[in-house]
Amino acid sequence: MRAMPTILHLDMDAFFASVEQASKPSLRGKPVIVGGLGARGVVATASYEARRFGVHSAMAMAHARRLAPNAAYLIPRFEVYRQVSDAVMALLRELSPLVEPLSLDEAFVDLAAGPYGQALEAEGAELARALGEDLRADIRDKVGLTGSVGLSTTKFLAKIASEQAKPDGLVMIDAGREREVLDALPVRALPGVGPATEETLRRAGLAMVSDVAALPQEELVHLLGRAHGAGVHELALGRDNRPVVAERDAKSVSVEDTFEVDLLDRDHIVGELERLADRCVRRLRAAGRSGRTVVVKIRRFDFSTLTRSETLPAPTDDPLVIAQMARRLLDSVELLGGIRLLGVGVTGLADWTQEDLFAQALREGMEEEAEEAEEEQEPAYGGPGAVRAFHPGGELSARRWAPGQDVEHTEFGHGWVQGSGVGRVTVRFETPVSGVGRVKTFPVDAPELSSADALPLLGSA
Repeated sequence: MRAMPTILHLDMDAFFASVEQASKPSLRGKPVIVGGLGARGVVATASYEARRFGVHSAMAMAHARRLAPNAAYLIPRFEVYRQVSDAVMALLRELSPLVEPLSLDEAFVDLAAGPYGQALEAEGAELARALGEDLRADIRDKVGLTGSVGLSTTKFLAKIASEQAKPDGLVMIDAGREREVLDALPVRALPGVGPATEETLRRAGLAMVSDVAALPQEELVHLLGRAHGAGVHELALGRDNRPVVAERDAKSVSVEDTFEVDLLDRDHIVGELERLADRCVRRLRAAGRSGRTVVVKIRRFDFSTLTRSETLPAPTDDPLVIAQMARRLLDSVELLGGIRLLGVGVTGLADWTQEDLFAQALREGMEEEAEEAEEEQEPAYGGPGAVRAFHPGGELSARRWAPGQDVEHTEFGHGWVQGSGVGRVTVRFETPVSGVGRVKTFPVDAPELSSADALPLLGSA
């Protein structure tokens, strides 16, 4: 345990919803809920205004709509959130090279390892507090958002402090006050104590962290097992020697989708699987990794969940190989009754690939089949000089617009979709710096309206 509170934990406040409010002036100060908008969607983040109605993350979106029917319900815009996150993480790295991101909106920082390390030894805890306050001000200036900061002598106490600081505050737990703070907390506040462990401790009469700390470690080991019991006891005493680790090596890369309506048609299921495999490969390559084991996850209509996997002799990031393996794994599962969820993942990661002769042979075989099919095919429209009788692949159906989506209009400029239906789409035209904008309604196929990239928040670009 450190002699000074030099571990900082930053947790951005209602991050996704706050980004949406900063992007859309008309939503500032109003309840905003971000997540999946379908019948099976869940809440990713709710603004503090929405939380007053009882809405919280991981809640079913249908339940959220009943609690807050007049809130703004928006799709997530992960690319925007990542850009803002990158700007915030850059500010953290100015404080120390040891920054451990936990998610887009949360990270630990070891202040003692940074440029203020020696000054902290000389000036003490008040300098750590000043650095935390300066960080909060810099985040507000850089991206227009608020974050809560916790400072303490250990990682898990710094996280507890940031929870106590919410929203938009700073709490510091000084050296020597660790037990004082912990003893007043319920056992669920300890890392590793989930619902099952909490129930086990409750049945033993251990409701507060102080109860666990007072118990001999041997009795806790008897209740929870040797490793878990010893670890929980150490944390209850305020002991946490985990360092801040700058790079956390990913063990797998995966993507999955839950469908609003169960998928019944096999060709549709295969198409969704191939789309997921492509997304997984793009994520794998963006991380500069390859993998040996392909995993397919399937949740059926009755909520039973199956996983199937297959391992290659060497790592690959070849999209053809990964998609082909995923299809083969899918073939081993009974699909009758419908599919609620599909996922594709790659494990056994490496930072290199080996020349994949299997992929090369597979690709050459597919190219030969395509050439043969092209030679045998007759022109469906009478030849290159004739007029087409139909236009396959064209935009024959109306475009779909999602609430929160960024759009551009040739006359009115940048805006976002408020809603759409019965052949019309309603757009509010505003930017992060424009003030509340005007609202216009158009046919969903209006040629002057197109999807657009998001505009940056202040200096986040």
